[in-house]
Amino acid sequence: MGKSTDIRCAGANLYFLPVETRVPLKFGAETLTSVTCARVRVRVEGENGQWAEGWGETPLSVTWVWPSELGYEVRHEAMRAFCIHLAKAWAGFNGSGHPIELGHDFLEGALPQLLQGFNDCREGAPMPWLAALVCCSLFDIAVHDAYGNLHGLSVYETYGPAFMNRDLSSFLSGSSDCERSFQDAFPADFLKSRASSLPVWHLVGGLDPVGAEELNGDEPDDGYPVELSDWIARDGLKCLKVKLRGNDADWDFARLVKVGEVAMAEGVDSLSADFNCMVTDPLYVTETLDRLESEYPLIHRMLVYVEQPFPYDLEEHPIEVSGVSSRKPLFLDESAHDWKLVRMGRELGWTGVALKTCKTQTGALLSCCWAEAHGMSLMVQDLTNPMLAQIPHVLLAAHVNTIRGVESNSMQFYPEASRPEKMVHPGLYRRRSGRLVLDSVTGSGFGYRLNEISRPLPEPAIQC
Repeated sequence: MGKSTDIRCAGANLYFLPVETRVPLKFGAETLTSVTCARVRVRVEGENGQWAEGWGETPLSVTWVWPSELGYEVRHEAMRAFCIHLAKAWAGFNGSGHPIELGHDFLEGALPQLLQGFNDCREGAPMPWLAALVCCSLFDIAVHDAYGNLHGLSVYETYGPAFMNRDLSSFLSGSSDCERSFQDAFPADFLKSRASSLPVWHLVGGLDPVGAEELNGDEPDDGYPVELSDWIARDGLKCLKVKLRGNDADWDFARLVKVGEVAMAEGVDSLSADFNCMVTDPLYVTETLDRLESEYPLIHRMLVYVEQPFPYDLEEHPIEVSGVSSRKPLFLDESAHDWKLVRMGRELGWTGVALKTCKTQTGALLSCCWAEAHGMSLMVQDLTNPMLAQIPHVLLAAHVNTIRGVESNSMQFYPEASRPEKMVHPGLYRRRSGRLVLDSVTGSGFGYRLNEISRPLPEPAIQC
């Protein structure tokens, strides 16, 4: 027997919004110069016949979710096609309940079958699960938004027993090793009251100039900073995430040192290191950390955590990593598709997990609960989220116990893409005093205030 607050999906309109970067962003062996943001409007119906709409959006970051020798456009078009496939599936999904229940059931039942069928009909390398999750995330986010809109509540007010039919033991099965039982526990038990502002992390990409000597004269002259020191001064930054190569130890060490010296000179106090999933031997990381501690102890002290040095597929590459995590907190990111892989990571020595709404709001919340129950640290990492995608991303960070704030870098790579949203939510799209401010996020669902945002949309790719 369900609750009177339960919903079911009843329709979806899918849109594709192209975005060009102002400067290139390097992901692994590839460089991003444009991205398609997939946006969906989902219609849901309640038990009493009432209905509401919700919105979700995610950048289809091809180079991040699908590293491959396949051409970019082949992968890009496949992800667009899979989004259209998913729009039909979500519009016709016959489950009912709370968004976490719907999201969990779709992720565990429908999505694997849809991906298998999609890949069976394609030539070439199959689309990976991470790409499928990213395509699915906008629909899951939209269902959460619609549920809050239907009931006139922030969706974060609905993650407890008054609205959910099932407790966490229904989703986190097989967790007999848990330090606490998930029986009679709900996501609300692992969330905190919303923070009003958050420290924000700036991405120092592999192609970003650090120091005037790295400028080549081809940089955009568009009123936004380019060189790192100018970004720090303009936005009052205190936290820098340093993208490394992961296959060139000398370059990586020199980059950490150079960014660290700029950071100390400019009053930055926190660094993180992202080895781009290119490392296969933990010694690569431990030797870099040990050398940094020996030669530049102040910079080493500023290093708050290390992010995902090792390959995406944790099951294919079950590397024991306690040598790294004994030196600095070590966070799963690309490998953390769900709570089961977070559990596997913990067994291999990982100490933290980076949550991402682009892997679904439902999945992020369930991974958060499992990780918190097992004493793992949390971060909320970016996917260079512009426009609507920024709001659920920052809201998640505002409700969980992150190690320090949230990463947010769309204002570095395509700030103009979010101009209409920035008019309504200025604190979310411009970093000031090293923070993002959430005071404009009000109302039901995710608090988008969509009726105040003047953004024309293209014709839908599909209406279901």
